Amino acid sequence: MLIDFIIPVEKLKNKCDLSMLKFTTTEEIDLHKDIIGQERAMKALEFGLSIKRKGYNIFVTGLTGTGRNSYSYSIANGYAEKRSKPYDWCYVFNYKKPENPKAIKLMPGEGNILKKKVENIISRLKLDIPKTVNSTEFNDKKNVIYHQYKKKVDEVINELNEIAKDYNFFFKQTENGLVSIPLVDGRPIKESELENLSAEEINELKENSSELSIKAVSTIRKMRNLEDQLNNRIRQLKEKITFDVIDFYINPLMDEFKENKDVEQFLIELEDDIVKNIDEFLEANENTNLNKGKKDENIFNRYQVNLFIDNSDKKGAPVVRDTNPNYYNLLGKIEYVNERGILKTDHTRIKPGTIHEANGGYLIIQAKDILRSPYAWEGLKRSLTTGEAIIENINKGSVVAETIKPEPIPINVKVLIIGDYYTYQLLYAYDEEFKKLFKIRADFDVEMERNRENINKIASFIASQCKEEGLKNFDKSAVEKIIEYSSRLAEDQRKLSARFNQIVEILYEADAWADSFGDEIVTARSIKKAIKEKNYRNNKYEEKLQELFKDQTILIDTNGFKVGEINGLAVMDSGQYSFGRPNKITVSTFVGKDGIINIEREVEQSGSIHDKGVLILSGYLGEKYAKDKPLSLSASITFEQSYDGIDGDSASSTELYALLSSLAQIPINQAIAVTGSVNQKGMIQPIGGVNEKIEGYFKVCKHKGFKGGEGVIIPHQNIKNLMLDDEIIEAVREGTFTIYAVTTIDEGISILTGVPAGNTNERGMYPIGSINYSVQKQLDNYADINKDFE
Repeated sequence: MLIDFIIPVEKLKNKCDLSMLKFTTTEEIDLHKDIIGQERAMKALEFGLSIKRKGYNIFVTGLTGTGRNSYSYSIANGYAEKRSKPYDWCYVFNYKKPENPKAIKLMPGEGNILKKKVENIISRLKLDIPKTVNSTEFNDKKNVIYHQYKKKVDEVINELNEIAKDYNFFFKQTENGLVSIPLVDGRPIKESELENLSAEEINELKENSSELSIKAVSTIRKMRNLEDQLNNRIRQLKEKITFDVIDFYINPLMDEFKENKDVEQFLIELEDDIVKNIDEFLEANENTNLNKGKKDENIFNRYQVNLFIDNSDKKGAPVVRDTNPNYYNLLGKIEYVNERGILKTDHTRIKPGTIHEANGGYLIIQAKDILRSPYAWEGLKRSLTTGEAIIENINKGSVVAETIKPEPIPINVKVLIIGDYYTYQLLYAYDEEFKKLFKIRADFDVEMERNRENINKIASFIASQCKEEGLKNFDKSAVEKIIEYSSRLAEDQRKLSARFNQIVEILYEADAWADSFGDEIVTARSIKKAIKEKNYRNNKYEEKLQELFKDQTILIDTNGFKVGEINGLAVMDSGQYSFGRPNKITVSTFVGKDGIINIEREVEQSGSIHDKGVLILSGYLGEKYAKDKPLSLSASITFEQSYDGIDGDSASSTELYALLSSLAQIPINQAIAVTGSVNQKGMIQPIGGVNEKIEGYFKVCKHKGFKGGEGVIIPHQNIKNLMLDDEIIEAVREGTFTIYAVTTIDEGISILTGVPAGNTNERGMYPIGSINYSVQKQLDNYADINKDFE
């Protein structure tokens, strides 16, 4: 009987009744920060964050709005708070290999201390070294050395003069050094006398000078050795007297960092280098007095400490979200300064990436962001594989006079990549390193069970949003409507949506509508208004289509009976809004052997799934009607006035009903639209978008005017997916509109035609007058005609 297939009103929507919850408004609800409906993902995240093994990084999958970002960040923060602060890292000048700056690990907060104290020491030494070198003590000791030097020089000069007498020369110390002067009558020759000498006398002087130079060479060498000794002794004096000053500042710092051998070695090398470059400190003081200090800044960069990573202000391990993970932002870079077109750099220009900032903690990256930068993706994998973060520039873009290769820093970071299922599958299938480095997958679901526990959690979630965002409190009726809306989003009476961003939007908009209504509390009225207005903002295309149906620009019948014609239902998506669109499907059958021709396929307007659905129809006809003779027919099927691509198999049962009607020459009730997939055995299979399809056809019927008998046939499996609009439920209750659920093609064709489908008797024959009898008779007739024709 027809009534057996009608879906009762109470099954058209799973209404929410919160009478069991003891609250009037959300103000009375206890707030909880529990993650709702994502137990599997949470367990995966907790395991991945707790395991301390290489390769157990996490790839988080899920749709936008399921909380995958906020929940991942929240749980990572929870783990980070329980962990100790990670180390500070500094880069310092490498005095043995300047092109390889050294990385120094320090306890949290010590990096800033070292940096400031070294800066303070250098600043003080710039003042104290010149003071020390210009002190009375230093000058007295220097004068003693000079007196000793002068005495020895005088002795050497006297020794030279004794030799020079025999050649009529004598030696004299001048500002320009030691010079030899000719003698005339035992006295130095005058310049005027030198000009009046004859050529013979000048040649004699030159010969004597040459012989003297050869004779006095060893003595002159003594003179030069004395100069070297003087310079060395003065240098040693400077070093000795300033070493005490340097030691005065360096020793306390070495005592402070005595447990850190790297710092100790750096300070020893720094001290030695300062001693070797005392003159730079003297010149720096002079240049400062003359306001010429800019040139000397680069000289003292070698003594600066580059505080690369400072964790002094951290309360636990870091959790870093990199919103722009290009190569340099992620892995760090070396900055260069342009000097006359030449790029120069040093260890102070080494900058960290987010992988360094997250070292010892957690790094969260969006898959779509990092995969746009292939260098960054490869760099991240290399760092996770080697356990080191290498800092190197990939494109310098100009002439480089100086380049450096910093010592890599060991990393211990847990990486969480947020993406979707499709990206995960691609990486897992085509990137060999990915499966070794991201062994944990945390998959966020789009839905959860609609049980009391989750309903309580959603009520608590609404209450927390009210408090955190300053929204009005929601009464019980408003919460009930939110629960129903959540089930509608999930497209399942037994489920709730886990895409909370869509729910939050309704909360915000309902609060605004409550304001416009002048309500102090958000009620069901504001929720309905928010949903209705949101749909209205996005349903312009649907309304335009409804106008075309109303004025019969798009032909569709909602009453009467026609052979080979039927109303199918499709879903159209315009972004934020999806709606149902009825389509007239027509079938023509005639003698031939071409089988079923899908016109959409012939013109390349159908997708592969739709093509498969049409091919299944041939399997159904052969199974049911051609077991003892060949299937002989030609049939064409098309979606009338459809000018876009078509895909999906949800219209396959609809097409089959029209095909059977055409073969049997029995008309179909045009008031009833159909959706549903079918298999080769004639079993109806579930489809998606059932609510939108029913509502779309209801609107067409409403515009055309209800004349009685309007309704929709859906697969019986889709009853659980019904969360229909209240207007439709009321129309069903009043008998204006009917929704049927069927299991087989036979059930559906009986409803559409009002004629029994008919079952075979013991001789394999269908009852006369049944649908199947008429179809079988027509197919047999086609077969006979084809046989006669051949």
